[in-house]
Amino acid sequence: MVVYRPDIDQLTATLASLAKASDALRAGRPSFPVTLYLVDNGGLPDCLAALAELASHGVSTTTIIAGQGNVGYGRGHNLAIERSTSRYHLVLNPDIDLARNALCEACDFFEVHAEAGLITPWIGDEHGHQLFLCRRYPTLLDLFARGFLPARPRQWFSRRLARYEMRDKINAHDVVWDPPIVSGCFMLFRTSVLKQLAGFDARYFLYFEDYDLSLRAHDVTRVVYAPSVRVLHHGGGAARKGFAHIRMFISSAFKFFNRFGWKWL
Repeated sequence: MVVYRPDIDQLTATLASLAKASDALRAGRPSFPVTLYLVDNGGLPDCLAALAELASHGVSTTTIIAGQGNVGYGRGHNLAIERSTSRYHLVLNPDIDLARNALCEACDFFEVHAEAGLITPWIGDEHGHQLFLCRRYPTLLDLFARGFLPARPRQWFSRRLARYEMRDKINAHDVVWDPPIVSGCFMLFRTSVLKQLAGFDARYFLYFEDYDLSLRAHDVTRVVYAPSVRVLHHGGGAARKGFAHIRMFISSAFKFFNRFGWKWL
């Protein structure tokens, strides 16, 4: 988990949900230790009580990686990936609430499906409504309409955005193999696959690093949407976070399309 000036209440809630999910995992699989790498890119508040609580719920070790400054999202995660020696490695945002059985369901899926190397879960918003964060390859128009248009004019693009968000495939009960792009808010890898990919591309400071990693993952493994694994996401889009985020979004989009190919309409 990489944090930069996180909201302490949300971070505490995420750590609490991780503790419960780890507790459930330990109950069914005592030989599966859970280690948390918390990468502090700056402004980590005092959350020692929440971290101490993790120790009693199946998280055997918490390592705080600090002092590197704000090196960006992907590069921050790479600091943890380099240290990881586990069977599985979870890339987790600090605004995610895990269902209690999320880790158990994911491990069950991996054990049954040896061909799977990356799991993306069913993701809901804070009200429990499904978010559609699996994606087909984007066009510039898709990104602009979804990320920057107000709600009413965005309706003019509802059919193409539904296709971009794979609403014809993604639902609350069907497993979907090989969605082209999955969200970086929760990416559970076989660690061997993630090491083979060398983690995130550090050229992205923020945004599109998950798009990049998703597309590269298809070269070495199978990606799967597993709706039995459930989480809630409390995040927001770049346009709602101010000009600095819009600038980073555009910069990362340029790098992404330069690497994988430009699609306009």
